[in-house]
Amino acid sequence: MAPTSQAVPDLADRTVVVTGTTSGLGRALAAVLARAGARVLMTARDAERGAAAVEQVRAGIDGPGSAELVLLDLADLASVHTAATDIRERTGDRVDVLVNNAAVSLGPHERTRDGFELQIGTNHLGPAALTWLLMPALRTAGLPERPARVVTTSSLGHRTGGLDLTDLHWERRRYSPTRAYGASKLANLLFAAELDRRLRGTGDSVLSIAAHPGLTASELLNNALARSNTRGARMLVLPDRYLSQPVAAGIQPQLLAATGPVRGGDYLGPTGPFEIRGPAGPARRTATARNPELARELWQLTAFVTGITPDP
Repeated sequence: MAPTSQAVPDLADRTVVVTGTTSGLGRALAAVLARAGARVLMTARDAERGAAAVEQVRAGIDGPGSAELVLLDLADLASVHTAATDIRERTGDRVDVLVNNAAVSLGPHERTRDGFELQIGTNHLGPAALTWLLMPALRTAGLPERPARVVTTSSLGHRTGGLDLTDLHWERRRYSPTRAYGASKLANLLFAAELDRRLRGTGDSVLSIAAHPGLTASELLNNALARSNTRGARMLVLPDRYLSQPVAAGIQPQLLAATGPVRGGDYLGPTGPFEIRGPAGPARRTATARNPELARELWQLTAFVTGITPDP
């Protein structure tokens, strides 16, 4: 696939779920999709901020597209279950695209409501659970000529961390915010690849694609600095401020993954030097991210700790 600047097709008859839409990449992505005619379900943890984001997106729609709010806290499995039920009921069990975009980064060693380390819980376990719970709606919506898609958002940060499945929640190791973030983004790529293998193995038409935004001027690292004003956080935020591309450019890999000509198993990102910025196209993943045995073990562990039966 050659690098491309994504032109969004007419999405007038499609329903798209985008997580993490109160700011940054998620809100910008929701706005572009809604302007292209899609019905966009925008998720947010906070009702007030979510409603404000929805109104901002609605203000830019000039056509059949729409935007609506779904309350979802990926750091709370009960909320994931409730949101998945809400989405399936609202859409009549038809979701064309799920974009797992929401994430947290860095910060102190915190726990989710279910006791998971916050970054692996929010960035991987919650999105994996949501994907499995929405798979029936994705499977129903897909057409032979237009399969439904799951877009998993990873990061250049996947290169900075390994994944210790024996200590997923950093209970026996000294906690490192940057390594924990890297582990969660590595988990995203492993999950997307394993989902692709299993979908192909069962003959499902749903596509699993991963994407990353390079260095983009979103709120993710600024929020990280607010949560953890440490030397490690500052070392990541400063280059982001000087090297990052605007959000409109940063969402291009996700847009390509959600609406463009792709194949299941693709990983997309900026194609400029070091994948920091540039037109969207094929991205590189580390050898660890390509390890099928690690992906299979993570899949099984994810099912165990979330208590959700994987689909497929």
